[in-house]
Amino acid sequence: MRKKTYLKLVEYQTEQSEKHLNEVRSIHKEMRGYKHDFHHHLQALKGQLEAGEVKRALTYIEQLDDQLMNVDTLLKTGNVSLDAILSAKIAQAKAEDIAVTVKANVPDALTISDVELSIMVGNLLDNAIEACRTAQDEPFIRIYIAMKGSMLYFSMLNSAGEKKAKSGSLFTSDKDGVHGFGLRRAEAIIDEHGGWVKYNSEDGAFSSEFLVPAME
Repeated sequence: MRKKTYLKLVEYQTEQSEKHLNEVRSIHKEMRGYKHDFHHHLQALKGQLEAGEVKRALTYIEQLDDQLMNVDTLLKTGNVSLDAILSAKIAQAKAEDIAVTVKANVPDALTISDVELSIMVGNLLDNAIEACRTAQDEPFIRIYIAMKGSMLYFSMLNSAGEKKAKSGSLFTSDKDGVHGFGLRRAEAIIDEHGGWVKYNSEDGAFSSEFLVPAME
């Protein structure tokens, strides 16, 4: 029974990661298409204005604006997979009135798979969002991701929830459920690649960080 539950949770995590990646690939494709058409839109507007058809040009601009609003805003880190993960989680956090700041610069080609990257970063962000839901002060999440030589470094500071975490370990309200399992999966992947992860809680804030080999 335990094995069956474990396999179901692994399948759930993988499906969620692949879903986020497929969403961002679709958005990128749409944005590339919009960029390709941009020159033609400018030519059409120029022709309308030169012909004195200002009202028609304004209508054209409004239509373009409507199209652009339908293209989701993506965070650009340099890595498409990381864009997918962060964009999805940040949108979720902001929808819950959590202030988010991000500084990230990562190359697109990593030795870590897209699914592994999604599990590692996504689950830590899920934990931060959960903690922010029960924060007494204004909730916040601050993220920093960069390369340190061939190592991928991730650092996050967020509001601490009602349950405090002890340095070196992590306690959440869903430790025995899918969310808690996700964290253990993230830690296992980091360990498999020869990296490390640590947590610390102090002064009403919680920090998570990991360092893992990610390039040849």
